[in-house]
Amino acid sequence: MDGAEIIAWAQSLGRHSDSPEHYTRTLFTPAHQAAARQLADWMRAAGMTVRVDAVGNVIGRYEGAEPGAKTLLMGSHFDSVRNGGKYDGVLGILLGIGCVAELNRRGERLPVAIEVAGFSDEEGARFQTSFFSSRAMAHGFDTKLLDKRDAAGVTLADAMREVGLDPARVAEARIDPSTLAGYVEVHIEQGPVLLNEGHALGVVTSIAAGAKHMITVTGEAGHAGTVPMPLRHDALAATAEMVLAIERRCSAGGSLVGTVGIVEVKDGTGNVIPGEVRFSIDVRAGEKETLDKARDDVFAELDAIARRRGVRLEGNRTHDVHPVACAPWLQDRISASIERTAGARPARRLPSGAGHDAMVMAEVTDVGMMFVRCGAGGVSHNPAETVSREDAGLALAALVDLVRGFTPLQQRGAGQ
Repeated sequence: MDGAEIIAWAQSLGRHSDSPEHYTRTLFTPAHQAAARQLADWMRAAGMTVRVDAVGNVIGRYEGAEPGAKTLLMGSHFDSVRNGGKYDGVLGILLGIGCVAELNRRGERLPVAIEVAGFSDEEGARFQTSFFSSRAMAHGFDTKLLDKRDAAGVTLADAMREVGLDPARVAEARIDPSTLAGYVEVHIEQGPVLLNEGHALGVVTSIAAGAKHMITVTGEAGHAGTVPMPLRHDALAATAEMVLAIERRCSAGGSLVGTVGIVEVKDGTGNVIPGEVRFSIDVRAGEKETLDKARDDVFAELDAIARRRGVRLEGNRTHDVHPVACAPWLQDRISASIERTAGARPARRLPSGAGHDAMVMAEVTDVGMMFVRCGAGGVSHNPAETVSREDAGLALAALVDLVRGFTPLQQRGAGQ
């Protein structure tokens, strides 16, 4: 097993897409299920037993040297954003499978069992359900999500039934956290730091806080030619001002960023004043206090714009996570493995501005993350996203080194 094979797997998996024009794979579509079956096949070939849990996570297990050993969980997600890149999420699953394949080739069993999880939905692109599947594993399933609808009006519950999952059994996805020895996720950096500094691999120190909202602005539809400008309650014009207000407030500097990635005009027509617009807000920061203050300021400004323009503003929170620190002892272990295998002394440590399933798993066990350098200027969530076979090979070697030195004595909070 080498980096070239990992990259070939990623390219092969990328053919399972909801769209013939670009790479998009959202929860419980035919492409999503085809990808799940492919991952399961590779897991079995690597020497793992495979199960699909109650929310569609694909989980491969490689038993430890002794019965009852704690489990080192590895993995990432295999859904994608729309028109995204083929390595985001997927790389971490494939490196986990490759790691187990190497252990199996050597005939090695460890003091811990290893499970590799392909999380079914981290991006939340279809139902606006970010971290849906890792939350179900860590905490249990929020049954209110079953009523969520996609753009075609299909509920999450119906989508589950279509792929053979029973919405009444979603609670069974939860695992017992006491069985875990920790969680390790390998991910592309999704930024240019490692690339610009000449590092193939990096150690994640922390993961930024994030909040997502879906907002509906309701004005009054009318004829484009007959309603005078001062008498209009244009929902899209109000939304445009709100978008700029978000950009202005989130340009204060530091780790704070804000993005509007979805704007939908209901029944939009060229000669009709928009009466209703739905848009997304994504605000992130390295510190919870910074995030909370920015969000309060943003919504105060949006309310003021709505009042001045005579439109109604409604919204709901779709995603809210606190900043997460990776366990220091796992940071040190990952750093040592990178230094031994990639020749980096010292290994580069850096925070993550993107969210990861590790944020959720950190609520129930210690987590560590390894970043792999992005090519193409560090771009991600974009078709240009790329990873070299050489860097994939170094990541695989570092991960194998990490797990071979992993012992069950390292419990939550150890070394802190």
